[in-house]
Amino acid sequence: MAISTDFSGLFNERFFRNFLPVPATNHLRLGIGTPDFQLPDITNGMFVKLSNYRGKQPVLLDFTRIFTEKQYCPLCFPHIKALKKNYEQFKNRGVEVLLITSTDEKQSQIVVKDLGLQMPLLSDPSCRIFRTYQVGQALGAPLPAQFVLDKEGKLRYWHLFSFLDRNASIETLLEQFDLINSDS
Repeated sequence: MAISTDFSGLFNERFFRNFLPVPATNHLRLGIGTPDFQLPDITNGMFVKLSNYRGKQPVLLDFTRIFTEKQYCPLCFPHIKALKKNYEQFKNRGVEVLLITSTDEKQSQIVVKDLGLQMPLLSDPSCRIFRTYQVGQALGAPLPAQFVLDKEGKLRYWHLFSFLDRNASIETLLEQFDLINSDS
């Protein structure tokens, strides 16, 4: 899928709520649990509650920037494609990848179909969870970030957006889960 130049639907309420830059900050501490949430999983048609994974399996929370179902962030689109391509490697390590977007449910359904996503795509159009995790925002959408949680739901690694280092690489994320698995 190519990045579209169709800007219809871009300038909506969510865009204006997220227009002013807010830098990413991190108040979460390594080795401590992260805030619980429940969001609709567009891929599988159910609700996902983060705490349901605690005690069962590690989780990658991957906050991503998708402006609309027609507009992918050019900095995040390659990361989404890499996650999709490597999703089986995460599953083979016992990890669930939760891709979190600020697109609404209808837009997210189109994204799932267009990209052929197998991993859960969670819709957070209010950006409540993005703000809870303090990932920051700029130019109409929350910023990307990755949080690696171990089997007990404790934060083991995080990566917040910067222009020098936009998203954690797939290799770095897989290495973090390899470290978690070697600690068990």
